[in-house]
Amino acid sequence: MSNTATDPAVEVCVGAATAGPARDVLPARSVMLGQSTRVRRLLPSLRRRMVGAWCFVDHYGPDDIATEPGMQVPPHPHTGLQTVSWLLEGRVHHRDSLGSDQLVRPGELGLMTAGAGIAHAEQSPDPHGPRLHGAQLWIALPDAERAIAPRFEYHADLPVLTERGLRATVLLGECAGAVSPGRVHSPLVGIDVELTAGADVRLPLEPDFEHAALTVSGVVDLDGELAPGALCYLGCARSQLRLRAATDSRLLLLGGVPFDEQIVMWWNFICRTGEEVAQARTAWQAELAGGGEPRFGTVPGYDGPALAAPQLPPTPLLPRGRTR
Repeated sequence: MSNTATDPAVEVCVGAATAGPARDVLPARSVMLGQSTRVRRLLPSLRRRMVGAWCFVDHYGPDDIATEPGMQVPPHPHTGLQTVSWLLEGRVHHRDSLGSDQLVRPGELGLMTAGAGIAHAEQSPDPHGPRLHGAQLWIALPDAERAIAPRFEYHADLPVLTERGLRATVLLGECAGAVSPGRVHSPLVGIDVELTAGADVRLPLEPDFEHAALTVSGVVDLDGELAPGALCYLGCARSQLRLRAATDSRLLLLGGVPFDEQIVMWWNFICRTGEEVAQARTAWQAELAGGGEPRFGTVPGYDGPALAAPQLPPTPLLPRGRTR
């Protein structure tokens, strides 16, 4: 999924982890994605830029798309990151410049590793169901592996933890011995947690990780109620998380070892310097014009033009440390 803003902000992102447990609720920004999908952007935010290596969180829906085109994101480039497509309702058709052509459904993992460069498109299929609800997540690749060859993974079967009142699907990483087949490049975890009405459970956590929770439906009690569409930063040094719900509810739990590298995130690129961002933009624009050495490639099977990159800002794209 793309950041389709025509004037994307310059984001200098670093871990800035809290040493101990915390409870900081981060409000969302409303952003248009593509032609018809409005999302709640939760990372990066003014108060929190990363949670482990997780550096971008969009939550969309639930939207009624019965008479709408649904998600329509044209081909666009990525570099230096992994994208995680996670659906709660609806279906999304993924295509990329490797030739991947996959319909992703709820409970299935679409994991794209951009590495040195890839292009992809995402669309609601035609015809499609009446509702669309999900999350798009980015993971920053560590410096030693951010120029690896691109790849796309699709996993229809993921490990699930169950106990009274709880069903937890492990998207990435490991929880209580359940290990996701998705390949990652830094220690992290992503879990889709479903709670039934009256649930009062404890989920084991890795204390070396920092964590955050996004309520996607219902209202979850995390030492206080967390309504849908807000991200709650939980800090570090937690060995477990108590979750309670008065009604059927659902949340995404994200965590990882605090990411200690500085990154510059602009548009759909994650780099280390402004010069690298400019080089990536130049390469993409050259490909759109039919010239230059192919870095990102074209997306076969997509009917329509690719997204052009926005203009670079007039000020230099420079890392500025952990705080603004």
